[in-house]
Amino acid sequence: MNAIFNRRSIRKFTKQEISDETIETLLRAAMAAPSAGNQQPWHFIVIKDEEILYEIPKFHPYSQMLRDAACAIVVCGDLVLETNKGFWVQDCSAATENILIEATDLGLGSVWLGVHPDKDRVKPVQSLLGLPETVVPLCIIALGYPTDSKSPVDRFNKARIHTNKW
Repeated sequence: MNAIFNRRSIRKFTKQEISDETIETLLRAAMAAPSAGNQQPWHFIVIKDEEILYEIPKFHPYSQMLRDAACAIVVCGDLVLETNKGFWVQDCSAATENILIEATDLGLGSVWLGVHPDKDRVKPVQSLLGLPETVVPLCIIALGYPTDSKSPVDRFNKARIHTNKW
């Protein structure tokens, strides 16, 4: 539970690079996520190019931290690979959460930047990264070594628990 409770949205990073081995570990965590019917409809775009990281905040209003991030991972759903229609969002969300938790476990900071279903974000990401029309960016994960730390948060709320019926 430590990685789960310690996972926080981190938006300030050092300039330290993230090794290819660490990125592969994050992607292995992502691909270990459950998916409907084991369809695994995901693709991942690793962005290390500063020009691309600087371009995204021009159309994504909540992504300014990408300018300081060591890299980003764009989690995408491939509609062609989807055998259980409509479940790609859940599958890619599970993969995203695995990346966020593993990043915390590895001492990295991360933050989930929503893209889908906002067409004003989806289309520019598709264009910028040269994605096929059938590949939809769900989110962008900014990654880097954090400049500060945040305390764990316990968001447990008994009022949100219902047994058998509402």
